[in-house]
Amino acid sequence: MELQQKQFTLEQSKCLIAFGSNGSEDIGVSTKVINEALQALSKKGFKKIKISPFYKTPAYPVGSGPDFVNGVIMAKTDLSAVEILALLHQVEAEFGRTRDRRWEARILDLDLIDFAGCVAPNEQVHRTWREMPLKKQISCTPDQLILPHPRVQDRLFVLVPLCDVEPDWVHPVTGVLIKDILAGFSKAELMQICPLKQVS
Repeated sequence: MELQQKQFTLEQSKCLIAFGSNGSEDIGVSTKVINEALQALSKKGFKKIKISPFYKTPAYPVGSGPDFVNGVIMAKTDLSAVEILALLHQVEAEFGRTRDRRWEARILDLDLIDFAGCVAPNEQVHRTWREMPLKKQISCTPDQLILPHPRVQDRLFVLVPLCDVEPDWVHPVTGVLIKDILAGFSKAELMQICPLKQVS
């Protein structure tokens, strides 16, 4: 469904949030950061949280830093999409996240992937960002909330854990089922997304 930003308040809306950390060469350190960040989120208006397994994934773009710990949570919330985005940025800042340059190594990365199947601000803007060439993505950052995340369909480090928590998820714009999106990737690509034993 396509909604205006001011309408993004639905009682107990379902949201999907991707998380990641590669602020350290030590996967154990990144895992600890993620666990602490998820605990922080659980205290800030998110309920019935379902957490995917953690995965070790290559930095994106290749060579931009150490391996990541990645995953996705599905949660219910009374917050609006705009409020969620602000809260995610707040939690990132609490853990020392900086934004000095695009796609740098980061202590914590939290992205709102989907909010109740909403499309924002509209399909035309979404298409522009979804189809933007990689070279331009490096230097361009959206100045507004875009839903679903415009590059979710391109990123296995999001898609694999997203499928764990929401196996029947359908892309709100393209209408493609997540399992069909995953089927478009090669076995070699899928093997780069390695499950980790979680350490709490």
